[in-house]
Amino acid sequence: MPREYLKKATKSARTDAADVSQTVSAMLSDIEQGGEDAARRYATQLDGYDGPIVLSADAIAEACARVPQGLRDDITFARDNVRSFAEMQKQSVQDTHTEVVPGLIAGQKAIPCNAAGCYIPGGRYSHVASVIMTVTTAKVAGVRHITACSPPRPDVGLPPAIIFAAHLCGADSILAMGGVQGIAAMTFGLFGLPRADILAGPGNQYVAEAKRILYGRVGIDMVAGPTDSLILADATADPHIVATDLVSQAEHGYNSPVWLVTDNRALAQDVARRVPALIATLPALNRENAEAAWRDYAEIILCDDREDMAACSDAYAPEHLTVQAADLDWWLDRLTCYGSLFLGEETTVSYGDKATGTNHVLPTSGAAKYTGGLSVHKYMKVVTWQRATRAGSKSVAAATARISRVEGMEGHARSADVRLAKYFPDEHFDLAAQT
Repeated sequence: MPREYLKKATKSARTDAADVSQTVSAMLSDIEQGGEDAARRYATQLDGYDGPIVLSADAIAEACARVPQGLRDDITFARDNVRSFAEMQKQSVQDTHTEVVPGLIAGQKAIPCNAAGCYIPGGRYSHVASVIMTVTTAKVAGVRHITACSPPRPDVGLPPAIIFAAHLCGADSILAMGGVQGIAAMTFGLFGLPRADILAGPGNQYVAEAKRILYGRVGIDMVAGPTDSLILADATADPHIVATDLVSQAEHGYNSPVWLVTDNRALAQDVARRVPALIATLPALNRENAEAAWRDYAEIILCDDREDMAACSDAYAPEHLTVQAADLDWWLDRLTCYGSLFLGEETTVSYGDKATGTNHVLPTSGAAKYTGGLSVHKYMKVVTWQRATRAGSKSVAAATARISRVEGMEGHARSADVRLAKYFPDEHFDLAAQT
């Protein structure tokens, strides 16, 4: 039978996208032309902040001193886990080479970007974990200059925990500026910063759109939409934990989709009953976000069996994918499209969001069909090189000349011809197009 939607979303991630794009385009153009003055104007208007933009060493030290030791320990714990995982990732990209033909060596080399801009959300919540995920990973990659950028609180500035985390993780500059203006400042090299080679980090729809528009002029970790999460659950799942996990992700924002995919109607109905009550117990801001997300974007989908569940999940390609079902190894082998996978009741997306070591900057809006999340690899360029002896260039030059002439690219052919003529003056080569 076809999949049955016990709950269907009324809105999508692209709702209101056109209006956002127009606004962001105008802001970026204004800041590019107006420079720091324009960026400061937007900061005052949108952030309600007119204090120092780039934090001094003294300001950083003073803020760090205000962070309680217990919180320092938790941030350090999470940083250490993220750093350890990133170091493992880095080992998977090795400088290497091979002798393609005798005398011709081709290789690859991984080179870190020179400057990275790490955006740290700070509107509704203070995303300390995003500092850890973006800055630590850039540091392990070997980026020379890392800017941590986050929106300040009106008339207050950045939360001390954000500053401490940025400093601990290795940020070279800390920028008290949020939104589009913060993205623009890092991209255009305002306030004495180097122009960013790559921008990374989550943000609201305006930040995401700014990164999308600027992509090409600057690298980005990925084109992102609102965060999304999907849970695969069967009859063995605990409905209270499933419902709690759905609510935990819905609190991200009013447009954060959460999806439950199951082959058990009783479980689906039980979870649907539990979610509103769990949302009602949240603090006011969290409750408002979760209520809107559940009302407008959430879905509950009833499938025939686990194969149909897996196919449904792959079609959605969720940012976060949780499996609370029997035979976890089967799911690990079967599932193909997700940003990060959480297997079993004993783990949860919240763990990955904060402290397990895997990165929480992940592909959204179905992008997990073709890309993974933030890693050291995103901050590095894998480039190629080659070197040849004269003998090694012989066969390659002849093939290059003939292929080039088939293509009609005579200039390319002649760059091979001259080498054959110089290196092997006494030999004759058939360099005509082979048609």
